[in-house]
Amino acid sequence: MRSFTGIDAEYEKPESPDLVIKTVDRSVDECVQQVVEMLMEHGILPRSFSESVLELFVPENQLSSVKEEAELLPKLQISTLDLQWLQILSEGWATPLTGFMREKQYLQVMHFGCLMEGGLFNQSIPIVLPVTTEDKERLKSNNGIALVHDGTIYAILRDPEFYEHRKEERCCRQFGICNLGHPYQKMIWDSGDWLVGGDLQVLKRICWNDGMDHYRLTPNELKAKFREIGADAIFVFQLRNPIHNGHALLMQDTQKQLVERGYRKPVLLLHPLGGWTKEDDVPLDVRMEQHKAVLEDGILDPNTTIVAIFPSPMMYAGPKEVQWHAKARMSTGAHFYIVGRDPAGMPHPDSPKQDLYDPTHGAKVLTMAPGLTQLEIIPFRVAAYDRKNQCMAFFNPKRKEDFDFISGTSMRGLARSGQDPPDGFMGPKAWQVLASYYKSLPTSSQ
Repeated sequence: MRSFTGIDAEYEKPESPDLVIKTVDRSVDECVQQVVEMLMEHGILPRSFSESVLELFVPENQLSSVKEEAELLPKLQISTLDLQWLQILSEGWATPLTGFMREKQYLQVMHFGCLMEGGLFNQSIPIVLPVTTEDKERLKSNNGIALVHDGTIYAILRDPEFYEHRKEERCCRQFGICNLGHPYQKMIWDSGDWLVGGDLQVLKRICWNDGMDHYRLTPNELKAKFREIGADAIFVFQLRNPIHNGHALLMQDTQKQLVERGYRKPVLLLHPLGGWTKEDDVPLDVRMEQHKAVLEDGILDPNTTIVAIFPSPMMYAGPKEVQWHAKARMSTGAHFYIVGRDPAGMPHPDSPKQDLYDPTHGAKVLTMAPGLTQLEIIPFRVAAYDRKNQCMAFFNPKRKEDFDFISGTSMRGLARSGQDPPDGFMGPKAWQVLASYYKSLPTSSQ
């Protein structure tokens, strides 16, 4: 090509460029994103092209005046569950949301599973703030509301919009059933009869002071971490349970596949869910200790694994919720997402306690879901204990007699009785963490 600018033709510096890209210490993706942002500002591209994370924290130079204003505004007491959703919004996990959903956004999510302003964004679950009728009447004429939890003002909700909390319809659309035996639905029914949406100005980062805040990295912090260690592919494993060697096998196999595809340093984001979970799930602190032990046992490589907490509450909403889990991880820059069997599922609240959702539907839905096209879904492969080789292995139906499926009930029974699992089922340190926890429970909780 002749007369190519900067090659064999002189480069003429523009006097007033529309965009200046400083490439020093910035990745190619960051530079491309800067171009995309400019094209979106001019209406050439829709907002859904952006990979930027929308944090809702008040800028430092405005913080003092906004705090003073918040002290004078009417107050709304919010629950711990509400505060967890506030954390999700403030850190940008639910980009492009600028606050708790207004009615238009709520209806888009309930009926279409997407937000559709400025492009198409997957958003399969509602992020809403319930209020009582009493609070609604007290606050409806105000342009700003201070959100308070345990005596601390965390945010201002601007231009609030109140609308009816149609609980039965919400449960049917979000969960596929309406049943008070479902633990998250029980909280919905116990909450206020109204929802209030509006834009958020968040005054401070939400911390829980439980010794685990250093694991609660925001999407932007995770992006920086991946750049720092030179990751060229990021794959995510979402979980709310302890890790056994079958889980680890799936993660190890994914990393192997990515290396074979030409990636130099694929990095695992081991990302346990850290918000509300039902009472019979293993508590977060125990899970985090167990995950740490998995790394110490050498089951996963600490040099290519980042362990962090995903602050979302668990809803047990099956295929609807698994889309949320995948979409939120896109904000970290993840390229690949490992989906398990029956993701975000639970037994039906009523007898005979069968799976509430088809165990295969979560993975199938993720491959078709709108707004998730930049994320490649890694399908779950069934692993079981191979008695012949004394390790966890991918199930081979041709020699099915060699495999044992060790259930959660069996695992809890072994731990409670002081027995060890078969060699190769779980790392020894990781098992000791889990066994100590189950031994500490009263018999009625087993």
